[in-house]
Amino acid sequence: VSEPDSTIFIKQYGCRQVQVVPNGVDEQYFAPIASTVQSGSMVFTGSMDWRPNPDGVNYFIEEVFPLIRQRVTDATFTVVGRKPPQWLIGLAAATDGVTVTGTVDDVRPYIARSALYAVPLRVGGGSRLKILEALAMEKIVLSTSVGAEGLAVEEGKTALLRDTPKELAETACQVLTDPARFQQLGKKGRDLIMQQYTWDAITKTMAALWERARG
Repeated sequence: VSEPDSTIFIKQYGCRQVQVVPNGVDEQYFAPIASTVQSGSMVFTGSMDWRPNPDGVNYFIEEVFPLIRQRVTDATFTVVGRKPPQWLIGLAAATDGVTVTGTVDDVRPYIARSALYAVPLRVGGGSRLKILEALAMEKIVLSTSVGAEGLAVEEGKTALLRDTPKELAETACQVLTDPARFQQLGKKGRDLIMQQYTWDAITKTMAALWERARG
C-alpha cells in the first residue's frame, strides 16, 4: 500500500512487477463535522492491540506531553481505541490531562472536537488509515515521519512532521495556542484526500492493474 512496501518486495524478495495501491478512506463518512473544538485538546485514535499504537502513545505521554503541559497547562490528550492494555489505563489514570476511552461507537466526535490530531508512532509499516481519516475531517495532523510514512503528505502543507520529543512538543504548543495559524493545513489535507485517497480514486488504480494483469 506504499512505496516503502514496494521497495521491500523488490529488493528483498526479488519481485519484478510491483504496483502500489494505496489505502483509502470513505470521504463521505469521515467528513468535516460542525463541532466546538475544545481548547488545548489532542487526540489519538487506533486499535490498541496493534503494538505500534500503544508504543507511540506511551512515548507521547511519557516524553512529549509533560513538555506540552509546561506551556499549555490545560492541554489534554485523549486516546481512543479498542483493547487498551491495563498498563496504559493505569498510566493515563496517573497522568493529569490524559484519558483512555477504550472502544467507542464512533471515533468521529472525538476527532472533530480535538484541536490537534497526534500520530507519535515510532514503528510500523504500510500507511496509517488514521491520518487519512483525520485529514478527511480537515483536522490539523502532527505526526512523526514514521507515522506518516507511505502517504503523500507534505510537511507544512498538509501535515506537520516532527521526530523528537522537543520538536513534537514545540509544534503542538504552537498549534494549541494559535490554531487559526494552521487551519489551512486541514483544508489542504482534505483536498489531498479528494485527489488521491478516496475509494473511487483507488478503485480506478486497482481496475487498471487487473486489466494489465488480464492482458
